[in-house]
Amino acid sequence: MASNPEKSRPSAFWPLAAIIVPVTGLFARIEIRGAENLPREGAYVLAPNHNSEFDPVTVAVAVWRLGRAPRFMAKESLFKVPVLGAALRATGMVPVPRTSTSANQSMKAAQQIATDGRGVIVYPEGTLTRDPDLWPMRGKTGAVRLALAGDLPLIPMAQWGVQQILPRYGKLKFPRRSHVIVEFGPAMDLSEYAGSTSPAVLTSATDALMGRISQMLAGIRGLPAPAERWNPSQHGQNETGRLES
Repeated sequence: MASNPEKSRPSAFWPLAAIIVPVTGLFARIEIRGAENLPREGAYVLAPNHNSEFDPVTVAVAVWRLGRAPRFMAKESLFKVPVLGAALRATGMVPVPRTSTSANQSMKAAQQIATDGRGVIVYPEGTLTRDPDLWPMRGKTGAVRLALAGDLPLIPMAQWGVQQILPRYGKLKFPRRSHVIVEFGPAMDLSEYAGSTSPAVLTSATDALMGRISQMLAGIRGLPAPAERWNPSQHGQNETGRLES
């Protein structure tokens, strides 16, 4: 199968991939499932679960291995980090400020990336899961909102094993090469939510997305997913920042 121009055409991703892919291989043996569900060309929104600070790396490597350039919506603060910020800008990542007005501006920027035929990776949980057993927690509406606004395929993704390399808010375990499973699911059918921007509809669509991700993760882990997703506010936890033990 011919490579997508995102990977075959020289870009800022090439030198990054030349370093990141082999280094990641020292830590993770990545098994990709459902590769046929990631579009080979055109725009899409990819929505993974988030249980380790290291999983954006394995998600990016998996997407790159399938011929697409991994572009994330990332916290604005990361763009202020020397070297990292320059790399994020050079590869077309999208900053997400905390204020609602600025967040709307970032959504417009992400939609432009999608209009240009690029993929965008959006963590629907918005931060590392607070669930004690690392199941997907309550989601935010950003991924669904972007997919509906641009009529884009919304691809659920489940990943597991990265927490063995870098536990949530823990320390990197090295030398250790862990088996990491990354599964791409079929695009969600969002037709029943199309044409509406009401909070209730967006929340319902997000619940459906998180349910799909949870089902996929249950298949990977061989365990039933919780009947109710973790809600940080009900447990006195902050929505952002480090999780206090």
